[in-house]
Amino acid sequence: MLSLITVGPACLISWVAVGWVKKWADRLGLLDRPNARKSHSTPIPLGGGLGIWLGVVGTFLIGTLGLFFLQSNPALARSVLPSQLAVHLPGMASRATQIWVLIAGGTVLTLLGLLDDKFALPWQVRLAIEFMVAGFVVYWQNLQLTAFIGIPWLTSILSVVWIVMLINSFNMLDNMDALSGGVAAIICVMLSVMLFVNPEPSQSGPQLFVAATLLVLCGALLGFLKHNWPPASIFMGDAGSYFVGYWIAIATLLSTYTGAKGQTPHAVFAPLCVLAIPLYDMVSVILIRLREGRSPFQADKRHFSHRLVDLGMTKKQAVITIYLATITCSLGALLLPRTDFWGAVIVIAIVLCMLSLVAVLESLTGTHPTQPS
Repeated sequence: MLSLITVGPACLISWVAVGWVKKWADRLGLLDRPNARKSHSTPIPLGGGLGIWLGVVGTFLIGTLGLFFLQSNPALARSVLPSQLAVHLPGMASRATQIWVLIAGGTVLTLLGLLDDKFALPWQVRLAIEFMVAGFVVYWQNLQLTAFIGIPWLTSILSVVWIVMLINSFNMLDNMDALSGGVAAIICVMLSVMLFVNPEPSQSGPQLFVAATLLVLCGALLGFLKHNWPPASIFMGDAGSYFVGYWIAIATLLSTYTGAKGQTPHAVFAPLCVLAIPLYDMVSVILIRLREGRSPFQADKRHFSHRLVDLGMTKKQAVITIYLATITCSLGALLLPRTDFWGAVIVIAIVLCMLSLVAVLESLTGTHPTQPS
């Protein structure tokens, strides 16, 4: 039931909105024109992220209005909602203010991304605003990493860094048709499954609120992917990648991973496993750029997906390979809250072996090209 009322509306709103943006992209000045570091040969509309944002905002607007309407009509709520969902209405209503504060932060980042898509803002400006938004939501909403670190000021700083890191990891991953959007959708599904099967310790029930935020984003991404599947007719743009990375980061901070089978502190590594591939891409690209004496924010064609194409894969094969690697790492993460310490060590070792295998395969390309092609 929850999946139906979250994924469905978000997918429909996003699909329609992205189609509208695609139609008006030229007039809005949102076109990605070919250059030396681009893989497309004709101008492609940007701004698909607007549709993703609207899919999330529109769904939560409908949900908020419906939630308060049902709360004021308890008899109707009992008749139209399953009992296991109706019982959570008061709790979900109490989180409405929080969700709109978080949406406000995401909206600022979406607008920042639009300006960057249109005017190519300096990286210093982008990074400063990302840190300000992350700092605002962390300190205003008291979001903290669940890392069993008994130093509040440190966990707050780490939470801010985590948000900014994921914003940029999904931005860097957005370099091939259906790549960033598809990986993000897989991650949303996997994290949602974890939240459904791992109860919140204080309530002994599924973490419906956070799962709903992820499923709504998943629906919005599916609506966008209808337009972005190769050959893409529109790109996500920075407006989309900033919002997607931010939203997933927020969801991981809101989640609890240690509720199943008692205290399992090693389960805090679950988000790192699920997000291993985007983080690997970001770290590896930054290291390559620094090794070549360039700014880590200078765009190029050194990404994980490009390196797979250098191995001889087609772009579609590279994207599917990254999907499979993401699913593999995520499946391991699902076990972390349900295993003991040594089981967790094995799971994390599997994820590290997967990343090492990827690195070894990439090394078969020899040296990377010195100039983008």
